[in-house]
Amino acid sequence: MIYLDHNATTPVAPEVRDVMLPYFTEEWGNPSSSYRFGSKLKTVIEKAREQVAELLGSHPREILFTSCATESNNAAIHAALKTDPKKRHVITSVVEHSSVLTYCKTLETEGVRVTYLPVDRNGLLKIADLEAAIADDTVVVSLMWANNETGVLFPVEEIAQLCKARGVLFHCDAVQAVGKVPIDVRKIAVDYLSLTGHKFHAPKGIGALYIRRKSPFSALIEGGHQERGLRGGTENVPLIVGLGKAAELAQKKLPGYDAKVRPLRDALERGILEGIPIAELNGHTTKRLGNTSNITFRGVESEALLLLLDQEGICASSGSACLMDSEEPSHVVKAMKPNTGASRQMIRFSLDTANTIADINAALGSLRRLTQMLRG
Repeated sequence: MIYLDHNATTPVAPEVRDVMLPYFTEEWGNPSSSYRFGSKLKTVIEKAREQVAELLGSHPREILFTSCATESNNAAIHAALKTDPKKRHVITSVVEHSSVLTYCKTLETEGVRVTYLPVDRNGLLKIADLEAAIADDTVVVSLMWANNETGVLFPVEEIAQLCKARGVLFHCDAVQAVGKVPIDVRKIAVDYLSLTGHKFHAPKGIGALYIRRKSPFSALIEGGHQERGLRGGTENVPLIVGLGKAAELAQKKLPGYDAKVRPLRDALERGILEGIPIAELNGHTTKRLGNTSNITFRGVESEALLLLLDQEGICASSGSACLMDSEEPSHVVKAMKPNTGASRQMIRFSLDTANTIADINAALGSLRRLTQMLRG
């Protein structure tokens, strides 16, 4: 198998698996118990919190464990809206992940006003559009760090500065950025930042939300005293431990990540664009994650090409894995190129450090042959 869909999910690292195993077997107690067999697990939870905090440059007490990025995104926007009943305006963009867009659509049915900022043909956001959209009743701006489909990077530092200057809370969905680009929340005035483990070699089902000290927060999930009363529910100790270890590994690998992955991505992209006349890049050429390439193959339906690639053992996607059951085309590429068929004829390739030049050459051979066959 040639796996080129790491933005959808990543394999659990062996080191992560090994550190988790004891908490599925011998150490299965409840951290909220009064006796030592369970209560000692609070220590390993706090160690994981420190590991995640180190990756983000935050204080451990600013890290809240969640079940996934969707929960983290929902919880941040929910908390912001609870701060002032008079402020009922949310700003986001048309290319956000479905966990933000769908939640915002639901909020609109509850009387919340939502502004969806556009992007240009390259997937870039204009700061002037954001500045013009902020109003007296704006409570939170929710914008992603890196787009999951195109890898395009938003100017997070500028966004944070503008929100701070205007007295508006800023939530950043950094799911695709964590482990791929340096993040230091001490230098960027973000109030909330979301991440999920399965994008950087932790298991699925575990995420985290960074909450800057003194930023307002109201629990989305009410229950017991867990997570200092900020999220009810018994802690998933094995997965929390796994997330911590994955964060530690990501921190160590980050300095060499781009140098390893970008040349492979560029070789794949160059081979496609130069060798397949119907191919067209979606997304800015440089303001983009080093691992992601989104290509439209004009005249070739995404579904047909992905099916044939799968038969040859090559894994790629036509957008967010969370929307694979949807019959709608990519909302991201559609927003970038609304008057074309690009959104129904695109493939996302997302690489990781485990990929090799042999993977790239094999994928290129299949793509050239299959696109020519599908075009007749």
